[in-house]
Amino acid sequence: MPESHRRRIDTVQDPAFVEGLADADMDSLREKRKLCNDLDTELSYYRRLLHGRLDLLDFEIRRRSGEETRSLIEALPEILASEMPDPRRTGMARSLPIDAPEIPDSGRRTVDRVLGDDFLTKLPLLGDVELEEIRSSLTTVERVVSKDRRTVFSAHEIINDELARRYRDGLTSVDELLQSS
Repeated sequence: MPESHRRRIDTVQDPAFVEGLADADMDSLREKRKLCNDLDTELSYYRRLLHGRLDLLDFEIRRRSGEETRSLIEALPEILASEMPDPRRTGMARSLPIDAPEIPDSGRRTVDRVLGDDFLTKLPLLGDVELEEIRSSLTTVERVVSKDRRTVFSAHEIINDELARRYRDGLTSVDELLQSS
């Protein structure tokens, strides 16, 4: 597959992405770090969407089993508030985006299909088996997104280690490092 058509996550997952960083110029390191930051934002956004749907689905399953007496509408503010990310627990030091990140419009990825499912509008009409199938699908996709995010964190950490080494060894100036922030 030509480089220009590779998915960004495939680029980061390729071992060559973090090989030879000691010989890379600062612009290349900046580009790689930016790619990691962009992917982290995208994957974090997807995870929040997936977790929100899972929380809503789990609530409906509990409600149907009698563990919950409130309606979904009554519990909605609490359900949605429970998934607000704690900025101190994020893997990369950055502020969380307020708006949705710009995400490539492929429509072919599994996460796009799962998130595009309008099951929430049909929730009262779905049977218990259908709810469990949807939950299983969401959980599977969330695991893949989380694994991809860990890969991005790892690459980001390796790139930052190289930047720190250059600073520590006097190979770059503070001004040059600040430009790459």
